[in-house]
Parts: sequence; C-alpha cells; structure tokens
Amino acid sequence: MTTRTTRSDGIPPADDLSAAEGISSYDFDLPEHLIAQQPVLERSSSRCIFCSRGRPGGESAYFRDLLDHLNGNELLVVNDTRVIPARIRCHRQSGGAIEVFLLKPLEDRRWRAWLSPARRIRSGEILKTTGPPLKVIDRSGSGWEVELGGDGNLDEIGEVPLPPYIHRDHQDQRTQSIDRERYQTIFARTPGAVAAPTAGLHFDDSMLQQAKLTGIQVVAVTLHVGPGTFKPIEEEKICNHRVDPELYTVSSQTRTALSEARASGRPIIAVGTTSLRVLESIGPLEEGPTIESETDLTILPGHKFSNVDGLVTNFHLPRSSLLVLVSSFHGLENTLALYQQAITSDFRFYSYGDCMAILPGINR
Repeated sequence: MTTRTTRSDGIPPADDLSAAEGISSYDFDLPEHLIAQQPVLERSSSRCIFCSRGRPGGESAYFRDLLDHLNGNELLVVNDTRVIPARIRCHRQSGGAIEVFLLKPLEDRRWRAWLSPARRIRSGEILKTTGPPLKVIDRSGSGWEVELGGDGNLDEIGEVPLPPYIHRDHQDQRTQSIDRERYQTIFARTPGAVAAPTAGLHFDDSMLQQAKLTGIQVVAVTLHVGPGTFKPIEEEKICNHRVDPELYTVSSQTRTALSEARASGRPIIAVGTTSLRVLESIGPLEEGPTIESETDLTILPGHKFSNVDGLVTNFHLPRSSLLVLVSSFHGLENTLALYQQAITSDFRFYSYGDCMAILPGINR
C-alpha cells in the first residue's frame, strides 16, 4: 500500500485521489461471525474507535465515552428520519408467496415498489396480506406502482426492512418486536426511510442529557435513507458511480444553529454519513428558511469538506459508497487501518455493529 502524508490541519491530502480511483482499493476481508445479527443490550454500550481526523491510529473504548473525547462546545447533527415498515409479505390468489418492498410514496395510498419474484405479476393483480389486500397497478420504471388497501396503515401489514446481511425468521414475533424498536434511533421523528441511519443507533437518552449538561448542542436534519445505501459500486473507476437521490429537509432552526456554530468556531460533527451528506449538500452555513430538497451528492476522494469537522459512523460494507465517503473524509490508508484494528479486536460490523468517531481533535 502506498504511503500518504496528511496535511497539518489533519485533512487527507488531494493525492489520495490518484491512489483511490479503483473500487478494488476499498475491499477487505471480514469474518462472517463479525457481522452483527442482534443489537447490543444497551445502545451506548457498543464499542467505538476514537481517532483524530486525518491522522493514523485510534483508541478503542465504549461509545458512552464519546463525551469524554469532546471539548464540550461541539454541535452534533443527527438524522431524525424514521424507518417505515416497508417490507410486506404477500400471497397471490394462486397461493404463491411474493414480497413487496416499498420505495417511495406517490399519492393517496400508492407507492413505487419492488416486487420479488415479479416475473409473472400482472397489472391489476390483487395480493393478499395479513390485513387489507394490496393492488398491483402497473410497472413504474424498474419497479412497480402498488396501492395499499384499507386506510394504508403500514403498521398493520408491514415489517421493518432489515438489511440482507441480518438473518431473521420472519415468523419470530419476539425478534420482530425487538427490531421494530432497536432499528430506530431515539431521534426518529419523520417517517420515510427504508433503512436506519445507523450511527444514531448508539445514542441513548442518558447520553443526550449528559451532552446538554456539558454544553454540547444536538440538532436534527432529515434524510430519508433509500435502498441505494446497500448498493455496491459496480464500476471499477469510482468516479463513474453515483448514489441514488434521497429527499432531505433542514429546518430554519437547524440552519440558524449551524450558522452560529460556524461563526463562533465551534466544531460541527455529523452523526452518520447521511447527516454528513446533507450538510455537504446545502452550501454555505447561513440562516434562512427551511430547505426541502433532494441530494445525489456522491462524495469521492478529493472532495473538499466545507461544513463538517467530525464524523461518527458505523463500519460499512466493502466496495460501498459509504466506505468511499469515510475514506475521503479521513484518508484511505487511515480508514482501512481502523477497519483492520476493528477486525483484530472482534468489533461487530454493519447496521447493528460498533462504530468509530473521527473527531477534529481528541481532548485528553
């Protein structure tokens, strides 16, 4: 692996770009037993590697120790999206099983969705659910348009759409109940995501109370995470990859808090790659009305980060846009070294796994 230096301000240098053009640079071997299948008993008892942005090495501890690594004047930006029960298990009139995965609301009770298997599905077909039936309207791009029956209440017929690497018996009601609670962050307010902003899963109410007492401010943005978050980069040259568009909202109150933090020199720390993408999508941090927009910002090596000083993030899949994003923020060599440290230390990976905190400076 080529050795790269870091700038005096701790930001990965631009020459990281030439060494990281190919997606093969973002591959690593992960023992299957390290893929977390269950959440830890207490949210903040997950493990975390604390490190300084752009500098090698990190210190392993527990996530609840985060506040001890902060100076007390930071602004934490969380994502308050709420995961909807987007997976609906259905049966055709002939009895064959079919799964409907909701992607995006359209109008009334209609959604854009994926159907699997979809080879023999016909427009106008009625599918049985555990509640009101679901109607297949017609094809819509690479998916389908469907209409929910009854009042369109997803809680009655849907399941939390866990990532494919978390294995579940869908008939296990106890496990489903746990996932309905624990695959949501404590910040979850605005329904619309089909995957959780997993960095936020480590926070609990006790940590929030302690943060307020120490002067750390917490504000929210909303980005509705779509299924594209699990899509691997298939292009060898990562510059040819683009992430799928996702809807986001930044309230006027959050914009004011961000503007004041930047003006006073307080560090802004994104809790999760979703929050980071929102912050890097909105332009200058200044007061103004609520922003409701869509972002397809794809962060690659060489991206100049303007609005984010630190990042809390889980460990991501190899060859993924999320791993590329984190490496662009912290440096590829530094990031892969932390991944190897986590593997050696038996950290738990992916959505229900442990995390890292890439901070602008560690207070010791």
